[in-house]
Amino acid sequence: MATCVPVRDMKDTAKFSETVRNADGPVTVTKNGRDEFVVMTSDAYEGIKQELARMKLYDIVFQAERELAEGKYSDYDAFSRELREKYGL
Repeated sequence: MATCVPVRDMKDTAKFSETVRNADGPVTVTKNGRDEFVVMTSDAYEGIKQELARMKLYDIVFQAERELAEGKYSDYDAFSRELREKYGL
């Protein structure tokens, strides 16, 4: 279940920190009845960053697989030859 607290609850930092640690997910902090920001543990944040990185990597791999299936690739020799010609190496 989502945890939602008013911004005034942050005044007691120890209690607020405990609330965040014990929550099942991110804690939404509200101000005047509206969402102001979201707080989560650093472990939860790192997990989200890792999942995002994993998703980006999968996207790159899937794109490479599509290009390979469509024949949109070049081998190393052709690639290095193009670079040498382009940059006069």
